[in-house]
This record gives sequence, C-alpha cells and structure tokens, in this order.
Amino acid sequence: MMELTRRSALTGAALATTAGLLPASSARAAVPAAAAQAPGFYRYKVGSIEITVATDGANRLPITDEFVINVKKEEVNAALAEAFMEPGVFVGPYNPIVLNTGSKLVLVDTGTGEAAFKASKGQTGQLLTNLAAAGIDATAIDTVLISHYHGDHINGLLRADGALAFPNAEILVPAKEHAYWLDDGEMSRSPTKRIADNHKNVRRVISGEVLKRLRTYEWDKEVLPGVTAVGTPGHTPGHTSHVVTSGASKIYVQADVTHAPFLFARHPGWHAFYDHDPVLAETTRRKVYDMLSAERMTVQGFHYPFPSVAHVEKTATGYREIPMPWSPVI
Repeated sequence: MMELTRRSALTGAALATTAGLLPASSARAAVPAAAAQAPGFYRYKVGSIEITVATDGANRLPITDEFVINVKKEEVNAALAEAFMEPGVFVGPYNPIVLNTGSKLVLVDTGTGEAAFKASKGQTGQLLTNLAAAGIDATAIDTVLISHYHGDHINGLLRADGALAFPNAEILVPAKEHAYWLDDGEMSRSPTKRIADNHKNVRRVISGEVLKRLRTYEWDKEVLPGVTAVGTPGHTPGHTSHVVTSGASKIYVQADVTHAPFLFARHPGWHAFYDHDPVLAETTRRKVYDMLSAERMTVQGFHYPFPSVAHVEKTATGYREIPMPWSPVI
C-alpha cells in the first residue's frame, strides 16, 4: 500500500496547480509540414583534397520491356524489390562533385541543368541551388571536368536562358568523346533515335561560349594535379572516369561505369538501354569493378544514391555496393 505523506501531498497539489495554468493545447502544438528536403550536399576528404557532393536531384523512369535489353522486366522488378525499391520504377540519382584542391575549385560533371528544375518541378536541375547552399559560388568554379557527353552530365553547363552557368571556368572534355559526338559522319550513321537526339543536344550545348572555353584531354594522363583520366568506354565511345589522388589516399570517380548499383553493380551483365555499346560497357564494368574490389578502393558513383560514396565487394554473381558511413566531421 502506498503511504501518503505530507510532502507528497504538497508536491501533488503544486503540480496540479501548475497544470491548470498551462493552455490545454500547449502539449499538442501543431507544426506545419516542411514539404521540402534540406539542401543536398555532403563533404569528405581524400588526403588534402576536400570533396563536396552536390546532388542535382533524381529522375524516375518506368521499368519497361526495353529498360534492360537482355533481361525481362520481371527480373528487373524482382531486383528492385530485393533492394527495397519500388517495383516498376527506376530512380536515377544525379550527383556531381566539386574538388577543392586548395588552389582550384573543380566541378566534375554538371547535372541536368537549370532549365530541368522547372520542367521537372524541382525533381532534377538542383545543382546550382545546392552548390549555393554549400557555400560554393558558381562564378568561383575554375574548371569543369566532363566525363562524357550525355545530357545529365553536360546540360548544366548552361543556365535556363542559355548563359554560361560557370562563366569563369575552363571546360575540359575527353578528346575521344568530343571527336565522336561532333563528327557529322557519326551523326548521320546514328543507329538509334536516342543516339541521334544526343548528337543534336551535344551540338546545342557544346557551342558558342562553351566551345570557346573548351579544351580536350587524353586518357591515361594527369588532367589536373592529382586527377588522372581513365578510359572506360562502352556507355559512350569516349566515356571517361577519373582517379583522384592526394598523398596515400585515392578515390575512383566512375561517372557511368554503372548506373544505380542495386541493379547494375549487383547484375553487371545487364545491358541498360542507354549504353551506347552494351557489350563493351559490360566488359569495362567488370574490369573496373574487379579492380575496385581487389584494391578496396573507394568509388564515387554519379548515379549512386546520395551522397554516392561507397566501396564494392565481389559476390558470386556480381558486385555489391557498401555505402561509406556518414561522418559528422570532414
């Protein structure tokens, strides 16, 4: 039996009195829903180089019979379900990065562009907004380093009105990629409408003021101090990845060697409809991912889930991505 003492009686009376003074709704105050994500940027270091991942958003595409050209859509949907993703829908993130070397700010790929923000109702085209949120002024970018000429990697060179998005930057592009997409003969021989349309988009973006600031680079050479270009063809003819090295640390910036890893790293033999040469793309993918898993090298994947930094391990059927743990400090 509980004993009621004078002290407990007085304490209870005081609490009851205080409770009576509080508004009835104070414990249930309504808070409006935010209805928006926080700015999408994340930082980490490779040696002395600071890397900022600034998302451009994510696209949603339906899974059709043509999405993976050598696999039935039922298998693709089963793989999505296994990865706790929504079957029937492919969510493709876009994650450009900025390298701060201490003397230069280098943007690697540009996302879908400012015009895409309005067209997609904010789903994509977020790069400039997220760079600003990260404290990076677009006018301060010294160099834009392009991996290949697909629209989600070059369209962000231009603002919605056609002006330069990075007006003070030199634009570095792979020589083989540039030669292919600006060749009129290759354009006339386009094997698919998708490739023909990309030729037209390249001519729209890689022209005028962009072309004046453009310089090509070769594979297997240091493009910038600490940044070496690596040929990874297949996704496009001149598709290029980059190894960023500082001291004993390095990271493999893979661009589109794979797209979303829960499909195309775990199933490296799957041929996505957007690979220019699917067979060569698979050969490249397996070669790169064998190396990444053997060397335990960190990989930055443009289409990996934000912030798109991971390691990969080899499995019996392919490779599995292991996201790097979030760090509260740089």
